[in-house]
Parts: sequence; structure tokens; C-alpha cells
Amino acid sequence: MTYCIGIKLDAGLVFLSDSRTNAGVDQISTYRKMMVYEKPGDRFMVLLSAGNLSISQSVREILQVEKLDNGDLPPLTIWNAASMFDVARVLGSAVRRVYEQDAKALHQAGVDFNASFILGGQIRGEPMRLFLVYSAGNFIEATRETCYFQVGESKYGKPVLDRMIHPRTPLDEAAKCALVSMDSTLKSNLSVGLPLDLLVYEADTYATDKIVCIDDQNPYFAMIRGSWGQKLREVFESIDAPEWKGEQADHPLLVPQSRFEPMTKITHAGERVI
Repeated sequence: MTYCIGIKLDAGLVFLSDSRTNAGVDQISTYRKMMVYEKPGDRFMVLLSAGNLSISQSVREILQVEKLDNGDLPPLTIWNAASMFDVARVLGSAVRRVYEQDAKALHQAGVDFNASFILGGQIRGEPMRLFLVYSAGNFIEATRETCYFQVGESKYGKPVLDRMIHPRTPLDEAAKCALVSMDSTLKSNLSVGLPLDLLVYEADTYATDKIVCIDDQNPYFAMIRGSWGQKLREVFESIDAPEWKGEQADHPLLVPQSRFEPMTKITHAGERVI
């Protein structure tokens, strides 16, 4: 399995992915899930993938040469598309082409066609955009209300993103939040693992030098892993314990009026007591 995050902010884009793949507890490998497509001064695009590794690798290879019919104009590719929306269309077409080639054989082998992608970037002449592309080749776009996407093992790292990320979040804060989200996932799910790839893109630059591979020796991530757990414990311990007979409590747990019917208890003798 894997875990990938793409975040779209006013200031730029943040991408983070792990690199673990596994086909059982004794077949664990490392494959990068992040690909960068760049034409200096014209476009900068990042692709993150999750799901079946053979499918995602095939899609990435086809994507570089995929051509989409464009009427009387030259065929549409990721290198001549005028918008990120059209790049997402080309990616969807590549996914469907792999499906046509491999889905039947995979099904016969008992393997689901399972792959999903986060695609984001900027083409000169339009704002930054971020898309989530499904295994059917269809896609949705990030908005100001929903400014990040996750693929893979998303549930463990979602709460901190929901609480902290909004369009005005600074890029470095978003990168820190993404790493905390990844640390939460690493803590709870063994199918996600180091090393990580982190990329931060500043709006209207069409390039970046903020890209790093993070392993278990990385000092900043080691600090995140240590301090985040400690800070959580400190905050947890600072919250008052529940008071069951708290007539004078500021936040009593047991209150005389409830919106629900009382719970029914059954005694050892089989009598119902409310």
C-alpha cells in the first residue's frame, strides 16, 4: 500500500509520498510514487500514484507519449496541453488504455484494476490546479473548500489536515502538516514506509529546488516524529478528566437532561432496569 498527499494553496503546491510496496509481510520493496514533468519556463507538473504498482508504472510510461484526439489541431499531449485540465484528460486516457490492455488478464488472475493518482501543477497562462484521478480515468479538481487530496492509506493522516490546512496556509506550514500527517500514518500502518519524497512548488515559478528524499536519518523528520507524539501527550494530559458527579464542574460529563432515551440494562436475573 502507500500514502500520498497533494495540497493546493494560494502560495503554491505541496506533494508528499511514501515509497513502500508490499505483496505480503515478507515481500516489501521500495518504489518511488512521485514523478515530475517539467518544461522550464512553461509548465511544471507532479504525479503521485497509489494502488497496483504494475498498473501505475504502465500508466506513467504511457502518459509521456499518450496522444488525445484534438479535432483539427495537433493531438493533445501533456507537453502541448494549454491547461492542467487537458493534462488530466490525457492522464485519464492513459489510465483507460492500460485498463483496455490489462484489466481482463488481471481479472482472470484474481487481481482488481486498482490505481489512483494525484496530478497537480501549473502551465503558463493559467493558475495552479490539482486533480484526483480515479482508476476509471475520471477525475475531480481541488477547490478552496477542499484544497487537498489523499490517495492510499488516507484515514490516519486526515484529521490533522482537516484541522490545519486552508488555502492561506503558508507553504512551509503545509509541508510540516503533511509530514505530521505522514508520521501519523507510519505510526498506525505498516504498509506505509520510508523513504519519503517531499516537493514544494511556489506559484508562477515553473520550477522548484525544494525537493527532498527523507529517510530515517533525516534530522527534521526525526524531530517531527519525536516532538509530535510528545506534544500530543502534553495536550492530552492538560485536558480535564471527566467528572461523573460534577455539579460544580465547568464541563460536566453527566447531565440531568439528555436528548436520547436512557439505556436499558439487563440484570443477571433477566429483569430490565431503566
